[in-house]
Amino acid sequence: MATRYYITLPDGDRARGAEPDLSFKSQGADGFASELQTALRSDELFQRWRAKQADPDNIDEAMAATDPGATVEGKQDAMHIDLVVTTSLPGNVFKQRLRLLAGSGWELRDVTAA
Repeated sequence: MATRYYITLPDGDRARGAEPDLSFKSQGADGFASELQTALRSDELFQRWRAKQADPDNIDEAMAATDPGATVEGKQDAMHIDLVVTTSLPGNVFKQRLRLLAGSGWELRDVTAA
């Protein structure tokens, strides 16, 4: 069952994770949406993060889950960026990917069934 997440990036310049090589690179809504969609559809971001861990073999494989059908739509507002994410990934996997990309620079506005 898919879930729809309504995310706001209050300040696109601050929507960056702790590790620059794992963080968002984009500046606009379309770029943020594309990067997040890629991170949900493939395990590439997760694998790069995993390789940086002290004991990569001890990381829960369930966190490597992907959703090839995930979609992310971005909308630029004057003061912020809104993202609408539709995915069947578990919430903990979705949030981990978003934290890697945006750090704490995002807000969850609503969650609905898709």
